[in-house]
Amino acid sequence: MSFDFSQELSIDYEKLLETDKEYDIIIHVGEEQNVEEFHALSNILRVRSQYFRTVLSNEKKNGKYIIDIPDISPQLFKIILRFIYCGKIDFKEFEGSDLIKLLIAVDQIEIQPLIQCIQKYLIEHKGEFLQKNLINILETVYQHDNFTNLWNFCLEIICKEPEILFNSDRFNNLKSSLLELLLKRDDLLLDEIVIWDNLIKWNFAQHPSIQRDVKKWNKEEIEIMERTLNKFIPLIRFYHISSEDFLDKVYPYKVLLPEDLINNILAFHMKKQNMDTQPPRKPKPAYDSIIIEPQHFATLSSWIDKKENSYYNVKNNPYDFNLLYRASRDGDTLAAFHSKCDYKGATIVIAKITNSEQIVGGYNPLFWDSSSTYKSTKDSFIFSFTNKDDFQSAKVGYSNGVNSIGGFPPNGLIFGGGGGCHLALYVNGWYSNANANNKGYPKIDIPEHFSVDDFEVFQVIKKQ
Repeated sequence: MSFDFSQELSIDYEKLLETDKEYDIIIHVGEEQNVEEFHALSNILRVRSQYFRTVLSNEKKNGKYIIDIPDISPQLFKIILRFIYCGKIDFKEFEGSDLIKLLIAVDQIEIQPLIQCIQKYLIEHKGEFLQKNLINILETVYQHDNFTNLWNFCLEIICKEPEILFNSDRFNNLKSSLLELLLKRDDLLLDEIVIWDNLIKWNFAQHPSIQRDVKKWNKEEIEIMERTLNKFIPLIRFYHISSEDFLDKVYPYKVLLPEDLINNILAFHMKKQNMDTQPPRKPKPAYDSIIIEPQHFATLSSWIDKKENSYYNVKNNPYDFNLLYRASRDGDTLAAFHSKCDYKGATIVIAKITNSEQIVGGYNPLFWDSSSTYKSTKDSFIFSFTNKDDFQSAKVGYSNGVNSIGGFPPNGLIFGGGGGCHLALYVNGWYSNANANNKGYPKIDIPEHFSVDDFEVFQVIKKQ
């Protein structure tokens, strides 16, 4: 038998910090008028922080280590010191900007678990702050090797919505290394010629004294512009620029490009020669599904908004779909379904029928639960793609507002009921009764009894 007294241990260590006795470190934190003295035990700090393991390698003076940390505020260091001693921290009272400052301070003190926790909290709970201050934050954090989660999050937002940066006044002042990071990405959602145009604009901004007319450049000006542009040339996917755009917008700057590159591109367009080219940029999959593709999600979104004529496409889809549950990943049990999906708001269920190309599912605009009751809504629907690759085979049926969604343990999801369900996951498997007494949903050719290769449940979130 084992026992866990970690909670009591944490409390005792917090008391040890507060007693301020028998300390062997004096730490002066802050600068000028905002300096505060902290006391601590060296062995605790050594175990918890690589920074302190390094600085405490010096000898003591009069039995004490003396350390100065001028570039962290006393307020933040107090929080960090408490975490070092007892592993406790509460981010709820922090503003987004304070969390960024805390993250930078923790990185200096080199406490890896806390670095990861702060990034995770910012991404999951401070999304609006990150969106509003995206460029400032990116310029701050990308220089820190330990902040990869956060700067990848920022870069992915820019790649999805590049106009945030490329159309802003800040673009021309972007650091060269940060621009290089962006242009290396496959998911930057811009046409290649637009990337080239912006790169030329950025290059001119770095050298405002150089005139715009390329034909009037002297040898020195060519060398300056070429030197600045040089490392970006391999990152431009010239073969995915049309011949017209190449001649109109790229070829005029041929003095900045390697001669063999110019010749190869001309041969590619004029002789249709095959070249070993980079693949085109394409957005990362926005939806973590192994059953359907992004266009299916666009169709599902169109059904959610009851669009009859003009459907959404991948680019203008107004919803995000957050994977809550996948049977093959999270356990193909009803308990696992309820654990992952109950009380998560609106959801889409997607199932792939075994030994066929058919996918079926339904939209619950309310929530799943185990209340042994039905909920009624006219916004829920069930659907079927007889062939998931043929969008013409898709059928959708909306609830008439009677017993639309059921939550009856020990069963799983239920669409329709009170005389037969139209789509349900019971204890004994998947079931659909199109001839049910309750005509809550129309008949859309879902088999009566079937098994599935896998099924997924996505939380549906309206984009801001």
